[in-house]
Amino acid sequence: MLKKLSLALSVTVAIATLSMHAFQAQPTGAGALIVLSKGDLTMSVVDPATLKVLGKVPSGPDPHEIVASSDGRMAYIANYNGGGNIITPVDLAAMKALTPIDLGPLRAPHGLDFVANKLWFTAEAAKVIGSYDPATQKVDWVLGTGQNRTHMLYVWPDVSRIVTSNVSSASLTILEKTTGAGRGRGGPQTDWNATVVAVGRGAEGFDVSPDRKVLWAANAQDGTISIVDVESKKVTDTLAANVNGANRLKFTPDGKQVFVSSLGGPDVAIFDAATKRDVKRLKTGGRGAAGIQMQPDGARAYVACTPDDFVAVVDLKTLEVTGRIEAGRQPDGLAWVTRR
Repeated sequence: MLKKLSLALSVTVAIATLSMHAFQAQPTGAGALIVLSKGDLTMSVVDPATLKVLGKVPSGPDPHEIVASSDGRMAYIANYNGGGNIITPVDLAAMKALTPIDLGPLRAPHGLDFVANKLWFTAEAAKVIGSYDPATQKVDWVLGTGQNRTHMLYVWPDVSRIVTSNVSSASLTILEKTTGAGRGRGGPQTDWNATVVAVGRGAEGFDVSPDRKVLWAANAQDGTISIVDVESKKVTDTLAANVNGANRLKFTPDGKQVFVSSLGGPDVAIFDAATKRDVKRLKTGGRGAAGIQMQPDGARAYVACTPDDFVAVVDLKTLEVTGRIEAGRQPDGLAWVTRR
């Protein structure tokens, strides 16, 4: 019996090692999907060609969102954890979880983005957004929103603007970087102008269009979608979209369509971005959905069917489900990593 257990363990370790090496051996420019499992407390790297898990590491407690660094060497996991205060970094080359980042009083980290070589995050319980510099291993900037449950965020590539959704305040915050009149040691001081935009109740999932001219926010409690003009910072339209329980919203890479997932039903709602009309209610085969990740080349979308323990693969040309990924129980946060 002991020999059988030893053999099984050896086979498991060998498979895991081969999978890790397969991920490490991917050529420069190759992409992979990252999947968080809330039920198993793991992060998996998935080969988009085979839909197989290449490697898996512990995620830390209560993983919600994940993002990869620009060079594809690191991933960062927001450990929401009922008001905890850590973000777990993962070395993707070694496939190893590193010492958690201690955020101190900045509790309940959730939304993540990686821009300009920094990790940007929200901390719901502290009602703030902040940035973490991997080079210095320190939180180097924090700004309060004054809004309840500051949840998801999007940072402009040049860090000129930041948008957050504030679930319990039914609002979005649009931050714009300005140069203040005062001068610091290094020259003019940087300041931020904040505009709070009222949207629908339960605004959580949102996305900015690829041209960065508009943003769409799904209002889970109202079942509506708010469309906001970025320049004027005003709601230009509210769609009676019937997306009650909406969790995430994502533009396709070409900006032509918008996907909305919902934990309240089995369908993913797909809208035409130009006409703002409902294109399709896509049945994923599950009872509800959360995280959405678009493949950068526009070939596929990935939808985490959290209640049913799989990730649905959607062909963006046919708008049909073409496969499933098994990457642990209760998949939620998704991200894309490109090796550089």
